[in-house]
Amino acid sequence: MFGTLILLAAPWLGFRLLGALGVGRFATWRDSAAHGLAVMLVFTSAAHFAPESVTVMPGHADMVAMVPPFVPFPGLMVYATGVLEFLGALGLVLIATRSAAGTALATLFVLMFPANVYAAIADVTFDGDPATPLWFRIPEQIVFITIALWGAGRLSRPGPDHAAWPRAAHRNLYGNQPQALRTERPNVRGAND
Repeated sequence: MFGTLILLAAPWLGFRLLGALGVGRFATWRDSAAHGLAVMLVFTSAAHFAPESVTVMPGHADMVAMVPPFVPFPGLMVYATGVLEFLGALGLVLIATRSAAGTALATLFVLMFPANVYAAIADVTFDGDPATPLWFRIPEQIVFITIALWGAGRLSRPGPDHAAWPRAAHRNLYGNQPQALRTERPNVRGAND
């Protein structure tokens, strides 16, 4: 039940440790989260293609069994979502595509959630283990969606810990002039005061 969360948390913390040791790619919790989610997605996408002979994780047949009956071509859908998860992982690792990948993955997580609900309700087993119960799966899915959006920079708020905000506010007040060229503070009360 906790396996997928561990596949996310362990790499996330490992990448953040590398960032603390000076590896610039993992300099922030957000960057490390994006890479941690990518690692998790590589493993989960691999399960979409794994044959029944692989016993260390659920395989393709297990994934097909959890597809709700109203979804056409369940085998093809499992392959397609596996490819999308892998492409999402790749997109999170590449800075240029991270924002789009995070948004696409959050959407994919929402679209795939009915399969998790069906698996829990229909008691679908995965490699002999029971499906994740909904009381655990719903918060877990919210975590995945949130990390996909936050790791991709889609969830941010201006504040003291947000490095870009003070600089942007400063530029709005003073313009882009260097400190030495500023002779007076702007009139922030209005022209008639």
